[in-house]
Amino acid sequence: MLKKGNKLYSILTGTCPKCHEESMYQDKNPYHLGNLFKMNERCSHCGTKYKIEPSFFYGAMYVSYGVGVAFAVAAFVIAFLFFKASLINTFIAIIVTMIVFMPFIIRVSRNIWINFFIKYDPQATTKVKS
Repeated sequence: MLKKGNKLYSILTGTCPKCHEESMYQDKNPYHLGNLFKMNERCSHCGTKYKIEPSFFYGAMYVSYGVGVAFAVAAFVIAFLFFKASLINTFIAIIVTMIVFMPFIIRVSRNIWINFFIKYDPQATTKVKS
């Protein structure tokens, strides 16, 4: 299902959106909070610059809002409809879900945002090496 050349592959793995060869982040684990926002400057395989312009990833905040709402709705559906929790317990489940998944949501939102602007090029690594 997840093969190189697929946008979903780049979004979920955090790899370079152009060549899908290397992680964009210095630390692949989003739960190392000190390194959450630390990205490589460029891809070592294709040379793609990740910060296209200053403050480029501010747009990822809008994506983060949508992804966060999706997680909150999922937490509501699971807690309230499946487990028949009370409204207060459902609210607590939503808060806990948002806190636990926030680092993941931030990374996925950045991945989605950069994939809006850079498309996959299977020849990208060969262009740099030649």
